Amino acid sequence: MRAQAGPRDSDGLLVKAYAGTTTVALAFDIDKHARQGLLGFAVKRLDLDSDDPKRRSGRFLSAMLRFPQTPKPADGEAIATDICPIQKFRWSDYTVLAGNRYRYEVHPVSGAWNTPELGEPITLDVKTHAISEKGGAIFNRAVAASQAFARKFADVIEELKAAAKKKTVAEYVMPPKVLDWLSRGLAETIVGFLDSAGAGDGLDIAIYEFHLPLLVEAVKRAHHRGVEVRLLFHSKNDETSRENLHCAASTGLPENRMFPRKTNAIMHDKFVVLRRKEGGRFQPKAVLCGSTNWTHNGAYRQANVVHILTDMTACASYQAMFETLVETRDDVGRTRAWINQNNKIDLSVDFFAGFSPRTGGGDLDTFARLIREAKRDLLFATAFELPQEILDALLGSENDKTLRLGVQNSASAITGVHRDRTAQFAAAALLDQGLEGWLKETKAKQKGNILIHTKAVLVDFTSDSPTIISGSHNLSGAASKSNDENYLVIKGDTDLADIYGCELLRIYDHYRYRYSTKTAKGTNRARPPMLTENDSWTDPYFTAGSQKQIDRLRFVGR
Repeated sequence: MRAQAGPRDSDGLLVKAYAGTTTVALAFDIDKHARQGLLGFAVKRLDLDSDDPKRRSGRFLSAMLRFPQTPKPADGEAIATDICPIQKFRWSDYTVLAGNRYRYEVHPVSGAWNTPELGEPITLDVKTHAISEKGGAIFNRAVAASQAFARKFADVIEELKAAAKKKTVAEYVMPPKVLDWLSRGLAETIVGFLDSAGAGDGLDIAIYEFHLPLLVEAVKRAHHRGVEVRLLFHSKNDETSRENLHCAASTGLPENRMFPRKTNAIMHDKFVVLRRKEGGRFQPKAVLCGSTNWTHNGAYRQANVVHILTDMTACASYQAMFETLVETRDDVGRTRAWINQNNKIDLSVDFFAGFSPRTGGGDLDTFARLIREAKRDLLFATAFELPQEILDALLGSENDKTLRLGVQNSASAITGVHRDRTAQFAAAALLDQGLEGWLKETKAKQKGNILIHTKAVLVDFTSDSPTIISGSHNLSGAASKSNDENYLVIKGDTDLADIYGCELLRIYDHYRYRYSTKTAKGTNRARPPMLTENDSWTDPYFTAGSQKQIDRLRFVGR
């Protein structure tokens, strides 16, 4: 949901909130004359649904940065924003719970850095989204390489170091508290979806990697309580396939409900169709999809999304696709022919479910066209190498007024800050050496180098008519013409856009500083940035045509 308070007459202070599932993004603005003496913003949050009276009465939230002369806190500790205010016009709260109500009080801060004065606050209420019977989306936390992880699980990091010395890291089992924190409800949402199927219902599962014991057990439970489970999975002569076969066999499913899918590429789908009987026939009622592989890394380490949809047309499309994948599991040519004939791309509807492989690259052309249509802003996260037409669309035209913020799993031709200052694209990185006042970060037993696995694009997030592209599709040539893939194009749904927008901003903001630090030279590696002791920090935000000015204006709706 979205909420706005202001602008008020005295200083033009305006606050706009975008509430996702487990993140709230706050945007601030203030009159140009009122920024004189502005040290930043202090944010107090009241947890309106908490059982704790102290949380209901409110507390000032914390941030990482401090003034140069502020006493250094314990390593990695944050400082409340009424002492060291936020010197940005956009900031996010990552400590909210799904489906809860919150009140934010935003104070302009002035005075001397060591005796800050809090002005009258502006107040607004929001409620975060919860995945319900109507569907929704949830992202895992996926920030083992973070200050929050380093602070919260210092004991686990020490255990990992000890295991590394003994060369026993592979046998180290992450404590449940760590996995719960990293999952942030994503793995639990998949389990809940599988558990929602009762005796006589059906679950049709198309999955690339069927490895995570938690989810394998959930499928096994469904089978044993009388759910008609059908399982289709990637099958080639590779390690992934061998583990798929092993885990599939462990569920107890009969062979006539297990369907190894053989392709020249990969069966890259990850979706589940929930079927229920009506009038003696199964009808698709809900679909779970997204980017998440059913692996330890997919649920807990790599940035991923799970999306639940209940749109009946889309559910029927997924059901038909599953039946086709089973029927054509040994003949990808027939699969492609079926998709070409029965899944023609239709953007006249607000909710389109698309599939591949297909002929002619129409999906890539569609993605590029939608991206090029961005008028206000563009947010994205991608995992692998992109074709030139997608790169060109993401980059946009020089000196256009579209704000473009994105993060990629690895650097590409578009990574970096661009000349027109309306685009800033980062690659994943971590602070493995630590900085003054910051802790060393670790990928904490992550296998491989994939930190960002989400494949999502959000066009014109801050408008009333956003467009979401999300799914298993990597926006690549292989995903279009070779792999089994699925994706959604959703137009005009601001609630879903808020969920995606808050999380794409979270991932981007998390890695932007880390990437710039890894590529910077000199003292930037020695210590993190510090707060400015006067109002000069506001100058870039009021410089005509600058990226920061456009960022300030877009997120408050201007």
